[in-house]
Amino acid sequence: MMGNPNPKVEEEKKLEKELLIPILMGEEVIKLAEEAKSSKVECLELAKKVKSLCDSLRGVVRVLSGNHQSLNDRPIRRMVKEASKNLEKTLALVRKCKKHEGMGVLTHVLTIRNTNDFRKIWNLLESSNGDIVWLLSIVESKGTNLSLPPIASNDPILAWVWTYIYTLQLGSPNDRAEAATELGSLAKINYRNKFIIMEEGGVLPLLKLLKDSAFPDSQFAAANALVDIVSDDQQQRVVRFLLDNQVVPVIVQVLSDAAFRVRVSVANLVSAMADQENVAREEFIRANVIKPVVSLLSMDIVFDESVAARNSIHSLVLSLSEVDSDCGSSRGSSNSNNRRDREREGESYELRNDVKVSCAKAIWKLSKGCLLACRKITETKGLLCLAKIIEFESGELRFNCLMAVMEIATMAESNVNLRRGALKLTAPAAKAVLDQLLRVIREESDFALLIPAIKSIGSLARNFPGKVPHVLGPLISHLGNKDLHVASEVVVALVKFVCVDNYNCVDHSKIILELNGIPKLMNLLQINGHQQVHGLKLLCYLALNVGNSKVLEQERVLSTLEKLARPVLAQNPDLKELFAKAIHHLTLFQPGVQLQRQPLGLELL
Repeated sequence: MMGNPNPKVEEEKKLEKELLIPILMGEEVIKLAEEAKSSKVECLELAKKVKSLCDSLRGVVRVLSGNHQSLNDRPIRRMVKEASKNLEKTLALVRKCKKHEGMGVLTHVLTIRNTNDFRKIWNLLESSNGDIVWLLSIVESKGTNLSLPPIASNDPILAWVWTYIYTLQLGSPNDRAEAATELGSLAKINYRNKFIIMEEGGVLPLLKLLKDSAFPDSQFAAANALVDIVSDDQQQRVVRFLLDNQVVPVIVQVLSDAAFRVRVSVANLVSAMADQENVAREEFIRANVIKPVVSLLSMDIVFDESVAARNSIHSLVLSLSEVDSDCGSSRGSSNSNNRRDREREGESYELRNDVKVSCAKAIWKLSKGCLLACRKITETKGLLCLAKIIEFESGELRFNCLMAVMEIATMAESNVNLRRGALKLTAPAAKAVLDQLLRVIREESDFALLIPAIKSIGSLARNFPGKVPHVLGPLISHLGNKDLHVASEVVVALVKFVCVDNYNCVDHSKIILELNGIPKLMNLLQINGHQQVHGLKLLCYLALNVGNSKVLEQERVLSTLEKLARPVLAQNPDLKELFAKAIHHLTLFQPGVQLQRQPLGLELL
């Protein structure tokens, strides 16, 4: 039984047939030129130019048939198509010269017209021959020739991309690394360049370079170039192309055993792809990318093994399975792991930090909106690792870990199994993370760190028992934060503590009153905008939960709600019922106002 045909071989055969068409057309032109009845000299001159073009096309055929690897065919097809069009025009002109037998003035007029036509055709043939000669020179020089073919004279980027792609396929290791770097530089300039690199076949050679572990410089350059191409909100098409070409297993393998600087770039590629496509996140998780990423992130961390083991039953199973896998592996694999450990110990602090920064960002981007990723991270020592880094590190590394925790907490907010499982407060890993989040909120002033910590606490609001002043206190202290973004996030988080969906909403509301949260909230409500809507929601829930408090009466909460209700409800009609219930509830506990205020509350219903 015959096997399936090799698609590359089939494609090359198809391209060779496409090349045969202009060659045969050229032979026909030469034959008709020799038989021309008029403009004999001009026809013969054209025949010489056509012969040169055919010879060049035959040179391309020889290159394709003799090369040991498939060459990028985009420029070849474009040039062959243009040459075919020009040869069709040449053939039409020469045919007229064979048929024409005019006399006298008419012959003179036609001769003038033909002279102009011949000049135009000559220029077209000259351009096509220049294209093919350029192509052959690029292949011969293995991509080191940076001249421009006529077909790309008005668009040099196109020629540069073609040249760099051929260098990736034919050049030396150093030349390939340089070509990959140049493609990355072009991709950084604008979206159009990214599109050209994609359309002209530059992605697959970069992938092939990424796979070649024998040349770390080339791997490093290829990974960086792919990051530059993918890093754009409009690059989902490139990400899907990478996924279709099975890049995920390659990336996971490179993350596991490549040189450190290569791993930095590849982890950045994971982040860039995960940031674009949820499908990419899921494929990475299924390929077990979390294992090398967490391993690299935790390489300088000393864990309390008893705490790590108690993280979850599943983590214990994973640990045992990894031990079994290690025991069953070959001696060669063990030696390879030992060699990598020795290499790791020899890397500089800066490079080790770069690896951890990129891996933390990868965890952040993988966790975004992906339940599968969040589960995998919480089933390993990933949460403990994030907590340790938040505690002891600083800068971008700490920020990336906080963002990762925020995404995991956000997913837990909407998934009860995750929230009540790995993120329950009795779990050692979850408790370690919570302690660091509260520490950040208490001690930090940088809003970039405060906001993800505050959001994380808010997402986990339904996990807390009723009496948690140590949690609510740090949040309430930031209600008066000068940065309105921070104050706004605090309000949003507190709403999640006191809303009716939270079983302990009444207890949380009492703590907010006890910690002097109402005066701070009333001050914040003096500011218009986004903060006011969430602040009024918080005020409404507090009114419903602890409406009999004297503090609410002293701070004139009822009149504030009445004053601000209509303008806010005009933009947020979905809050009408909440406002009406809160106003009505407050009137029940403030003597002397029930009769005059109750209609207002009912009117809002």
